[in-house]
Amino acid sequence: MHSRFISRRTILALAALALGSAAPAQAQTAAQPTRIGIIGAGNIGGTLGGLWAKAGHEVMLSSRHPETLTSLVKELGPKARAGTPAEAIAFGDVILVAVPYKAYPQLAQDYAGAWTGKVVIDAGNATQARDGEVYGEVQANGIAAVSAKYLAGARVVRAFNAANYKVFAKNARRDGGRMAIPIAGDDAEALKSVAQLVTDAGFDPVPVGPLAKADSFAMGSPGFGLDLTAPELATRLGVSR
Repeated sequence: MHSRFISRRTILALAALALGSAAPAQAQTAAQPTRIGIIGAGNIGGTLGGLWAKAGHEVMLSSRHPETLTSLVKELGPKARAGTPAEAIAFGDVILVAVPYKAYPQLAQDYAGAWTGKVVIDAGNATQARDGEVYGEVQANGIAAVSAKYLAGARVVRAFNAANYKVFAKNARRDGGRMAIPIAGDDAEALKSVAQLVTDAGFDPVPVGPLAKADSFAMGSPGFGLDLTAPELATRLGVSR
């Protein structure tokens, strides 16, 4: 459920691309480093973990078998470490959930209460072919409501779900206008924290509104898969900046 969805070679290549696209290290160090626990160490987790580690944040990528993450953690540098999902949740001031959406019911069962009060970045998408019954829930109720159900007690912010991980690796800290990342959540302080992490990863955050508004940039919506600058994305989604 956690880390074996793509080959380790592919993850390392993406990590190298993400790190290589970053600005010089002295320009990236976070003013206030954050401890970030990452549930999953695949496409999204490995890419964003590398960007945050490069920015000076402490990251813990997780797997039920953390020893399999040794090569990835070494590639990401001294700010990265590996642990179990329970350890990552306990470690993080902020938690990134980056596993296939069909795993969310199991997460809710295994870690109920563990992330109560924590800021959780929900990067998941539901697809029919992969996610079965949970996809049906999303179609019926919207992904914002379903994520809130399975991540009960967390201060959920939807972010980093609106584009492919390869797009993030390619465009982090790009020249000529940063790529915009839409975010949505009900907790103002959580939104502020996630917006800063979006910035630190090399993108511009565009707050869209409360968590329910995350459906406007969910997979299959008109706001999904847009490679735009912040002013362009705000205009497209009809939000003020």
